[in-house]
Amino acid sequence: MIISPEGTALIDLALARGGDIPAAYDFGYRGCLVHYEGPEISRSVLETGTATPTMAADVYALGASLFISATGLRHVAYPDDASRKAQRQTIVDGPHRPVNVPGVLGKLIEAMLSPEPADRPTSAEVCKELSSGH
Repeated sequence: MIISPEGTALIDLALARGGDIPAAYDFGYRGCLVHYEGPEISRSVLETGTATPTMAADVYALGASLFISATGLRHVAYPDDASRKAQRQTIVDGPHRPVNVPGVLGKLIEAMLSPEPADRPTSAEVCKELSSGH
């Protein structure tokens, strides 16, 4: 998050790239920790090995971050030693853990973790809700 005199901006650096990466260390998808991936991102990586980040996927990732911050648990249940493929399949298969966070924040997290990208709130809606002081 960047806070400046002009306002607050939420950024995600999961796909940020610096200089050249030697081929021995490079991989096709530089996504975030799997448990922050939206189902559409995990599905795409499983099916094609690639994914295209979207604003809706970023909203999902923030919802997963808020969930783990509020509960201490990942929003999806899989063993700590599960392979990345198994982690992604768990996200694709759903559902996520119940959102047992009280109040407005719980309702917001639930909406942000919708399996359907079109059903998630927009980034602007999330920012408005989070800054409303409920």
